[in-house]
Amino acid sequence: MKRVALWLVSVVCEGEEFTKTQLRDAFPGVSQVDRRMRDLRDFGWRIDTNREDPALDPHQQRFVKAGVPVWEPGRGARPKGTTAIGANRRREIIAADGNMCRSCGITPGAEYPDTDEVAQLDIARRKVSKPDGEVVVELVTECNRCRIGGRGLTADLAGVLRSSAALSGVERRVLTDWIRDDQRSFNRVEELWSDYRSLPEESRAAVRAELGLD
Repeated sequence: MKRVALWLVSVVCEGEEFTKTQLRDAFPGVSQVDRRMRDLRDFGWRIDTNREDPALDPHQQRFVKAGVPVWEPGRGARPKGTTAIGANRRREIIAADGNMCRSCGITPGAEYPDTDEVAQLDIARRKVSKPDGEVVVELVTECNRCRIGGRGLTADLAGVLRSSAALSGVERRVLTDWIRDDQRSFNRVEELWSDYRSLPEESRAAVRAELGLD
């Protein structure tokens, strides 16, 4: 892993693309060199594939940003709470998460609205703030879009529990129905609100004018 990190910063350089063949040719005889490179993500290194960047071909990757200099003494130990995710564990997590992205609900192979881009699911490491104040890392299924946007976020379990406890009886029943079904249908007004929020300001102004708000 340390040798791969040095190869990335000295040969590939940040922002540049490389192929799996180039990686393997740089380390002849080294088994699972692809996995050694993926391990760098646990140390804050960003290496995009076509899952994160649709502009890349399946055989291409981009070295976006270096993280912890793992070649320095004492810097190459795996961060607390992180372990390599094997294929079996990955399948277990995706199955437990309902075979869908837990952020947006899209399923693998489905197209994103208004695009020809197809969703792929992967495992994200998410920081979670527990009620006792401890912050731990947990695994969650996300699509290639949400996984990028969710980097650096911390889920607030303590806040969710506090808000849940403060719900009225009617609100609690509504929430428990959604949780039991693991889904919620949005009406057209709610969908429009979400669409409006995603617009740039100039376009939001056009909507406000149409509704007589400006």
